[in-house]
Amino acid sequence: MLKTNHKLILASASPRRKELLEMLALPFEVMTSEVEETSVQASSMQEYVKGVALLKTRDVAKKVSNATIIGADTIVVDNDELLHKPKSREEAIAHLLRLSDRKHVVMTAVAIIEPNGKENLFVEETTVVFHPLSKVLIEAYVDSGDPFDKAGGYGIQTLGTLLVKRIEGDYNNVVGLPLAALFSQLVNLQIVQYAKE
Repeated sequence: MLKTNHKLILASASPRRKELLEMLALPFEVMTSEVEETSVQASSMQEYVKGVALLKTRDVAKKVSNATIIGADTIVVDNDELLHKPKSREEAIAHLLRLSDRKHVVMTAVAIIEPNGKENLFVEETTVVFHPLSKVLIEAYVDSGDPFDKAGGYGIQTLGTLLVKRIEGDYNNVVGLPLAALFSQLVNLQIVQYAKE
C-alpha cells in the first residue's frame, strides 16, 4: 500500500516504537542515540519534549548520510510537572498514587530530519484518565517490574492498561509514537507515497 525511496532510520531504542513503525510495512533501520536527555532546558513541557526529540534525532543524523531520520520522545505531564521514568520502587508508587483517579497528559514529540538536513517537528497530546487505584493494586503492578522503563511509571500496552479508565486522543501516542500523525507528515513531506497496485 505504501512505498518510499528514502532510507528510513528510527532513532529510538524503544521496542514499542519499532513495533508501531513496522505497521506501515516500510523498510527501516534502528539506530539509537547516545545523548543525555537531562541536558535539555526549556520554558514549557512542549518545548522540553521537542528539545529532547530533536537532540536524539540530530545525534543519529550526524552518524549517517542520505537518510531520513525519525526520532521521538514521550513524556507524562501532571499539573505541568514532568513524571520521569521511576528510578526506584518508592518513586513508581508515588507516581501512580499521584495519577490515581485523575487526568494527566501524555506528550510525544516527533522529529523528522530529511536527507538535506531540513527538520520537521510536531507534538501530539493525549489525555489519560486513571481509575481510582488501591495501594494493593499499585504495589502489585510496581512489583511486576513493568513501570521502570516507562515515562510516568506505567505502560498502557502492558499491565498498566488495568489502571486506565479512558483516554482522549491517540492511543498509539501513549504507547510512544503517534503513528497516524507521523504518517500524515511523511505523506505531506513526500517521503512516503501510496503504491499503485
